[in-house]
Amino acid sequence: MVVPARQALTRLREGNARFAAHVNGSDVYLGRMRRAELTATQEPFAIVLGCSDSRVPAELVFDQGLGDLFVIRVAGNIVAPSQVGSVEFAAARFGTRLVVVLGHTRCGAILATLEELERPTENQSRNLQAIVGRVRPSVEELLDTDLRADPDALVDQAVRANIRASANHLRHGSEVLEQLSREDGLLVVGAEYSLQTGVVDVAV
Repeated sequence: MVVPARQALTRLREGNARFAAHVNGSDVYLGRMRRAELTATQEPFAIVLGCSDSRVPAELVFDQGLGDLFVIRVAGNIVAPSQVGSVEFAAARFGTRLVVVLGHTRCGAILATLEELERPTENQSRNLQAIVGRVRPSVEELLDTDLRADPDALVDQAVRANIRASANHLRHGSEVLEQLSREDGLLVVGAEYSLQTGVVDVAV
C-alpha cells in the first residue's frame, strides 16, 4: 500500500515526538512476527538519506520498526550517484513517496570541510576529499560573510545549507525522481536533528 508523502511525514513527526519524549512506541514492529512478515517483501513508507553519525540512527530518532524506513547513510548526508540511485530504487520499486534528507547539528563532516577550507591539509585521502568536495559548494560562500567571526553560528548555517543542497540535488538531479515528483506525488524534504534535544526540524 502506497502511503502518501504528507501522511508519511506526519508519521515521522509523531515518531520523533515519541523519541524526544522518551516514549517508545515501536516495540511491536521489532519482534519475530514482524521479521517473518518481511521475509518476502517490504513496503517502507519513507526513504531517509542521513548522516552516518552514530548518534543519529534514523529508525530510532523517528521511532520506527523493521521495514518502515529505507535508510541510506553517508558522512555529511551528501548526494553522490550511488545515493541518488538508492533513492531512485526505493521510490520506483516500493512506491515510497517521501524522501527525507536528514542532517544534524554539529556534523563532523561539515566541521571537517570548514576546517579544510580555512586551513588546507596536505596529502588528504582522496576518499575524504570526495566527501569534502561534495559539501564544499554549499558552505564555501558562508566563509565570506560575517558568520566567519562566529564559529558556532557558522557551523549551524553550514549544516542547514548542506541539507538544502542535498535535498535540491535529489529534487533536480534525477530524471526518475523528477518524474515521480511531477506525476506520482513524490516529496523530498530536508530535516535537521538536534543532538541536544532529540527533535527533528523538518524543512530547514
